[in-house]
Amino acid sequence: MIIRPSSFPPSLSGSSSPVAVLLSGGVDSAVAAWMLRKAGREVLAVTMVIPGRGEGETEGAAAVAEFLSLPHYIAEMDREFREAVIDPFLRCYLSGKTPNPCVLCNERLKFGLLWEELEGLFGPLSLATGHYARVVEKKGKFALARGGDREKDQSYFLSGLSGDRLPRLILPLGDKRKDEVRELARSAGIPAAERKESMDICFAREGDYRALLEGESTPGSIVDEEGKILGTHRGILHHTVGQRKGLGISSKEGMYVLRLDREDNRVVVGPRERAYSRIVSAEGVNLLLPGKGAEGTPLRGKCRSRGEPAPCVLLALKGGGMTVRFDEPQFAPAPGQRLVLYDGEDCVVAGGDIVEKGEEYKWTE
Repeated sequence: MIIRPSSFPPSLSGSSSPVAVLLSGGVDSAVAAWMLRKAGREVLAVTMVIPGRGEGETEGAAAVAEFLSLPHYIAEMDREFREAVIDPFLRCYLSGKTPNPCVLCNERLKFGLLWEELEGLFGPLSLATGHYARVVEKKGKFALARGGDREKDQSYFLSGLSGDRLPRLILPLGDKRKDEVRELARSAGIPAAERKESMDICFAREGDYRALLEGESTPGSIVDEEGKILGTHRGILHHTVGQRKGLGISSKEGMYVLRLDREDNRVVVGPRERAYSRIVSAEGVNLLLPGKGAEGTPLRGKCRSRGEPAPCVLLALKGGGMTVRFDEPQFAPAPGQRLVLYDGEDCVVAGGDIVEKGEEYKWTE
């Protein structure tokens, strides 16, 4: 990784508590930086250069930094991003799972390696981003909580962060709505005020991310749960659990992807009701609230980023894995996606990667 100053940035004053803002050039990170600067904090802006992020975005971030008179640094992270995010993402897809690259990026790079590198250059510092989530403190302990704007809440994507980082993580937009942020940018004259929001995977913006796996697709059979062949697929990486459209098969009640069988290169389909599950397990669990990890604890959980957390009970949490039982069946928990648990105060208890049905209770102490 190379961290270098942008052209002739202002210098830091030597404050003992600077804040590094991850500035992408979008409106959210721009307003986060503006809010911190307005509050009197010493702020330096850092822009990640990764595959798929064009010069226009870097220039946009530089324009915001100049507008706010912030020292601006470029973190060239092409190799690190490929190793920590893209390669695991592709391996996960090839294994028949549906990965979440944003979780990997947050955990391993933004709030991991990059933060460490910045502290190596500038000493201990806080890190701020434009994520819609909150850090709350109670009795000297810190927790990650859902953002005030439920439609934009991004705590799901931050569930892999180390709890040790929370005391120095700053999320200025935590209590704000997106429309409020946009209006703040307009009123302050911030250059990014009208910039459109991107919903794509950042490293595949020029097309379908599956194009990254060109040459890895092997045609195979689409079968029902009894193994009857119903059609063919171009490669299991083109499908995900819960999918209905694009299967190329017809049925009166509609068929949904229930499972991706990598070993036999088959897509297993069935009626919608067979895609539901009350029992969901996850591995690689990050526990943020140890006091809420006891067996039988009533919690709320999400198997995908959107939507409200649903009531569930923690059945087991050990050996890096966890299993919960939802009060109501959840539609198509997809292996590779995140299972994130919350307590009654909207704080993240734990998060982990969903595994196949039937793999619960296989954890070792």
